[in-house]
Amino acid sequence: MKKYLPILRNSPFFKGLSDNEILSILHCVNGTIISKERDSYIFRAGDSTDVMGLVISGCVLIIQEDLWGHRNILSKCHTSDFFGEPYAASPGAVLNISVVADGDCEIIFLNIQRLLVTCPTACEHHQKLIRNLVSVLANKILTLNDKITHVGKRTTRDKLLSYLSAESARQSSLSFDIPFDRQQLADYLCIDRAAMSTEISKLQKEGFIKTNRNHFELTVSDDEDLRIKM
Repeated sequence: MKKYLPILRNSPFFKGLSDNEILSILHCVNGTIISKERDSYIFRAGDSTDVMGLVISGCVLIIQEDLWGHRNILSKCHTSDFFGEPYAASPGAVLNISVVADGDCEIIFLNIQRLLVTCPTACEHHQKLIRNLVSVLANKILTLNDKITHVGKRTTRDKLLSYLSAESARQSSLSFDIPFDRQQLADYLCIDRAAMSTEISKLQKEGFIKTNRNHFELTVSDDEDLRIKM
């Protein structure tokens, strides 16, 4: 596990903990490393889990699918991100999401139930861990609220502009990369890809945006530029 410490230090879950404390916690929660190939399932909707996952290489998608395979992307987890915490913390809870590898990836599984009881080897760190876990969950709620805001817009154009404006503000720049390819962006915003591509072309022709693959540049007035930088 020591070779993963540079990644683990950057995870919000281990914020404020020393390397020795992190290693002690990994032992406490039965940290187990698995490897997954692209498009393979890590968690499946309908199952239950007593572990949460930490991405240590690659990316994973948190998705919902219907019987016909239509996909709604809820979020994308990158290196040092967690997933599955709410379900792992609720014994017997049935997953209503699936987690899929977006490429070859490595995951550390952690038994979160071990954090919720007194542990003789890591109890000194429990308060830090619980605070960090609450912070992680709070940030995920905010991220989900952002998605609800975007998909709640009436038109494809409004959904796109809502998302791109939020990403620009989040990254404090009018020029930025998004974490999705075009199909993933359509799935995230719950819109048809062809309709989205048409709208992106219109926005480019009208001078609102410039784009190349997952890179976007927004064109706004000086006053709007100032608000974004603030």
